[in-house]
Amino acid sequence: MKLKTSLLALSLAAATPLTALADDGAQRLTALLDSLETYTADFEQQILDGSGQRLQEARGQMWLSRPGKFRWEVGAPYQQEVVSDGDEVFLHDPDLEQVTVQALDTRVTHTPALLLSGSAAELTDSYEVSHQQQGDTETFTLVPRGADTLFEELKMTFYDERFGALQMNDSTGQRTAIEFSNIEINPGIDDSIFVFDIPDGTDVIRDTH
Repeated sequence: MKLKTSLLALSLAAATPLTALADDGAQRLTALLDSLETYTADFEQQILDGSGQRLQEARGQMWLSRPGKFRWEVGAPYQQEVVSDGDEVFLHDPDLEQVTVQALDTRVTHTPALLLSGSAAELTDSYEVSHQQQGDTETFTLVPRGADTLFEELKMTFYDERFGALQMNDSTGQRTAIEFSNIEINPGIDDSIFVFDIPDGTDVIRDTH
């Protein structure tokens, strides 16, 4: 799977056993996300196969503002942008000179980025959530309740109540692991960062599904 496919799953998309504390886990995660209004960070993304071998890696930067706005920029080796203005998502592939536009899917099982950008209240409806804590590190394992999802399991890790890592596992055993750094919680972000201007000469594909 190409890095670009994994990124689309994020933006549009060792297991911890579920316990009787799942509801408490969902409540704790909701509380952490409710305190998050805006967020910026650099990131390093790796795609690993089922045996843990690294297939691809990339670095970039992200901006997020609740509700529903985010910008995700990947640099080398595969430049790409994913931008949501709260209504539509723009996936820009400069190499192909192509932009795919689709309505923002508010179902958090289809758009994992919405877990951060404003749909925490839907957690208990969409996921089974379990929670583990070791010192200042809290890890939440989210398993979608429905079958029509882009991933089988998602993990969110907070360090001292600061969101710091995201991992997604798909049905093939492939894993996308993202670590965040230079994190800023609730900084001022100009709304213009969430506006995508389609470059001249770029093909536009509107996905109505």
